Amino acid sequence: MAANLTEVARHAGVSIATASRAFGEPDRLAPATLERVRRSAVELGYATPQVATGTRTIAVVVPDAANPVYATLLKAIQGQAWHGRHRIVLFDADEDLRREREAIELGCRTDGLVLCSPRLPEDEVLALVRDTPHVVINRVLPGATCVVMDAERGPTQAVEHLSALGHDHVAYASGPHGSWADEQRVGAVARACERFGIRLTRLSHHAASIQGGRAGAAAAVASGATAVIAYNDLVALGLEAGMAELGRVCPDDVSIVGIDDIDLAGAVTPSLTTVRMPIARSGALAVELLLQAMVGGTPTDETVLPSQLIVRSSTAPPRTPRR
Repeated sequence: MAANLTEVARHAGVSIATASRAFGEPDRLAPATLERVRRSAVELGYATPQVATGTRTIAVVVPDAANPVYATLLKAIQGQAWHGRHRIVLFDADEDLRREREAIELGCRTDGLVLCSPRLPEDEVLALVRDTPHVVINRVLPGATCVVMDAERGPTQAVEHLSALGHDHVAYASGPHGSWADEQRVGAVARACERFGIRLTRLSHHAASIQGGRAGAAAAVASGATAVIAYNDLVALGLEAGMAELGRVCPDDVSIVGIDDIDLAGAVTPSLTTVRMPIARSGALAVELLLQAMVGGTPTDETVLPSQLIVRSSTAPPRTPRR
């Protein structure tokens, strides 16, 4: 049996994401690393899926195409697919479960599926995809090939950063109902708060948008927390705007941390402290793994790509010293 990408990565001593880049984005690797991966591929008899599959049609299902995270994912997916001249068909579920269900059903009529953060229950997703080749981004489903952006390290670093600044009461602004990533992130935040002796208040679920953040601003103020970690950057920016309208200025009165590191995070004032997620890498790797599955390969069940805290101007010590 021909080697798969996971075996090539292991043989070359690199991550699966780096191995994927050797065939999809070689210009982004150091020459020595690129040569090592390609030499391993030759030694193991690895046939790149881009060549082996021919032109295919790939369906991509996203929960909200207006969210810049999914725009970045889609661009990376399209870019990776273009190397093999594969076609991309986009389905936008618009945070609607019925629409997501129909999108997956339609997507199964193509050669393969990339499911980005599906909201449906896992048993329903698996029943819908059946034997259609598929890869799931940012959610773990049993038996599926999954590419996950690490929800533990970055949020833990965020809590550690707030603790070092002197915060002892943090609120977490939840994302949409049914979001697997939201549950993973709040779990990581809760564990880190317990570790650092910080009181945690979990705010209610809101849309993963600036409007959703604005809707949660009053509850954030009422919580009395001196810092808020938001489900994503859009919610964080909405919280900042909404809390400012209520007389709470960031970071003087409240520190705010986002998650994702979208382009806007570094362009606003104050610039947003956030957890950088490997969004583009996730999209490119998902296509590589999907193409591998299409030619009978056996991709690894779960690949976790690292996250990292990026400290900017939206976090500062609280006005009231820790007691």
